[in-house]
Amino acid sequence: MYAIEPWLLRAAAIAPERAALHGPSGELSYAALAARARAIAGALRERGVRGGERVAIELPPGEEFAAALHACLLIGAVAVPIDLRLGAEERARRAGCAQLVLDGLLDGAPLTAPATPAPDAPATLMYTSGTTSEPRAVSLTYGNWLANALGSAVALGLDLRERWLCPMPLAHVGGLSILIRSAIYATSVVLHERFDTDAVLAALMSERERITLVSLVPTMLARLLEAGLHRPPTLRWALLGGGPIAPALLERARVAGVLVAPTYGMTEACSQIATHGWPLPGVEVRLSAEGEVLVRGAVVAPGALAADGWLHTGDLGRVDDRGRLAIIGRKADTIITGGENVAPAEVEAVLLEHPAVGDAAVHARVDPEWGEAVVASVVLRDGAHVEPQALRSFCAARLAAFKVPKAITVVERLPRTASGKLLRRQLDD
Repeated sequence: MYAIEPWLLRAAAIAPERAALHGPSGELSYAALAARARAIAGALRERGVRGGERVAIELPPGEEFAAALHACLLIGAVAVPIDLRLGAEERARRAGCAQLVLDGLLDGAPLTAPATPAPDAPATLMYTSGTTSEPRAVSLTYGNWLANALGSAVALGLDLRERWLCPMPLAHVGGLSILIRSAIYATSVVLHERFDTDAVLAALMSERERITLVSLVPTMLARLLEAGLHRPPTLRWALLGGGPIAPALLERARVAGVLVAPTYGMTEACSQIATHGWPLPGVEVRLSAEGEVLVRGAVVAPGALAADGWLHTGDLGRVDDRGRLAIIGRKADTIITGGENVAPAEVEAVLLEHPAVGDAAVHARVDPEWGEAVVASVVLRDGAHVEPQALRSFCAARLAAFKVPKAITVVERLPRTASGKLLRRQLDD
């Protein structure tokens, strides 16, 4: 079995002066990032951390986080990113599996002999978003990350001058994948501490920033379009994932001149399974008899495979006559009303077609007549007004009667994770 070369050190040898990271404190070259990572790696070794042991990274998104991540990889330790927005008790639970918690600056004698782990060695321990159940720990290997980077490059193309904007949490697989892919490619990351509509809009519309790729979830893209995103000058693709994507949102993006790459992925598959509906190279997708999406291939975490050798995603999908995959909802979210099955994502997509609706969530309510009733919560766009009955009529003109929400409530905001995913289980009643 081949060994994995240190990705950061390879990038520093190929392009030492190229920007590895443009973060909150400025720009850091690959040579500088490699030097900082070597120093942290040396300090970790001095503290007794060895290959295969876990290091929890409790640092804000920025240069020190990136250097700590690569320091772990340099010694073959397993990086466990911890989201600082979690409560102290929840952070402690997630960090409890680690031999060491890195929550401040570390400095030691620079590491001189980096590890060369096998592809099946664990590289990171990530947690799922917890949108439909409690977050689960997922161990991703070096081979998973390498397959992800190579497959993503085929799906999106690769420019050596790439500048990938990351407004996603680094404790989320969608954000961490940008740091790791870019090191494998020896390209640049533009890192924002959090998603801020005005800051991301300014970066995308700036010729000087030269953003070529950005990773977003649907709510982020909707806010950017609402704020005036239009024909970003250097953007090749807006990678869009993290949940069902309403056709109305894709149409708004097309009209605004924003090229969108709809992407389906999950933590257990290293963030990317299919882009534009096509599975990444080396990824196999099929549907079960019930329509559940099953996945296997080099991107899938070994521990996530069921006894039959497939990752059972819990997502419901369909495949068109060209073989492209479309996700229609979660198995666990399916509403059974009067014996009929309703996918909430389908109803949400219709609600989002209404010009007054900025965000929507459909869920079930216990009903003595129907068993479960379809209900919805919507957030209106700024300055918009519409009566719930008008929204029900709008749905009735586009959906079967049993799919039309029995009640629609206007709310100020919907519960979402830090990465923008809808927390539907907080709506169910």
